[in-house]
Amino acid sequence: MIISGKTTDISEIIALTRACANHMISQGIYQWNEHYPNKNAFENDVHRNELFVYKHNNKIIATVVISTFMDEEYKDINWLTPSINNLYIHRLAVHPDFQKQGKAREMMDFALAYAKDKKASSLRLDTFSQNKRNHIFYESRGYKRLGNVYFPKQSKDPFYCYENVLIYE
Repeated sequence: MIISGKTTDISEIIALTRACANHMISQGIYQWNEHYPNKNAFENDVHRNELFVYKHNNKIIATVVISTFMDEEYKDINWLTPSINNLYIHRLAVHPDFQKQGKAREMMDFALAYAKDKKASSLRLDTFSQNKRNHIFYESRGYKRLGNVYFPKQSKDPFYCYENVLIYE
């Protein structure tokens, strides 16, 4: 079940994202580290009502942020739609014990339905350039790669920006 995250969930979410970071590092993917994601980011997400968690047997096994806030780093990207009424996906994480079971797909389906309910013009996100699995995942869902941004506290390598233009009938 996917529900809104609460402040009381943050310590469990931090444990989940640390498990994900360690799993990625074991595969040579240095996307997340001790600087990111962090408690402060999740506190801000809760405050803006933008944090969602997937609970299974009363345990958080996945999380995603669906935000209206555009990061400063995104301003130079040549987006497909005007930067009005867009939503941004951040910190999608599925605990390693539950990966490869369709949970990330469920989280992204939830984000898409949420965005359509809000009449957003598009969903935007970034993913680490060295995380090839993510590139395939997002591109197979209709996201178009548009440009690079850098987060020096996370990596010297770029992050790729993607956008999925939403169609309404």
